[in-house]
Amino acid sequence: MSIQIRPARPDDCQLIVDLIRELAEYEKLLDQCQATPEALRESLFGARPWAECLIAEQQGRGVGFALYFHNYSTFLAKPGLYLEDLYVRPSARKLGIGKALLARLAALALERGCGRFEWSVLDWNSPAIRFYESLGAQAQSEWTIYRVSGDALTTLAAQAAT
Repeated sequence: MSIQIRPARPDDCQLIVDLIRELAEYEKLLDQCQATPEALRESLFGARPWAECLIAEQQGRGVGFALYFHNYSTFLAKPGLYLEDLYVRPSARKLGIGKALLARLAALALERGCGRFEWSVLDWNSPAIRFYESLGAQAQSEWTIYRVSGDALTTLAAQAAT
């Protein structure tokens, strides 16, 4: 079966949102999913793109995606590549699509002079953890992710000096 990995185009936004919603459902977070094709189009292809996306196609049909952006390591004094989401539809799993997406991103990270390529995984997602470890990825268990969002973000921002 022919697998193609290509950069997303503006006309892919509905497909990407559909895939994001499938991922959110799998992760039991669908109630938090607010992505729309319009918002995604602005984020990926607007005046100031915030992220990039790869599309995986099997026989011309979109079956997966990887959405990523650059971060920065002060210790390395180099950019990094951060994978926000990776998803392959269940019908297309076990065909090497996830590995192909990650390999393409690793190559892209090296082409862009990145010092690292990283992502997060839910601690209950054993199949993903096993898959990532099989590729040589190592858990960074000494780090805890903190997040400020919603009302807490608004409250914190209100404390900024004007």
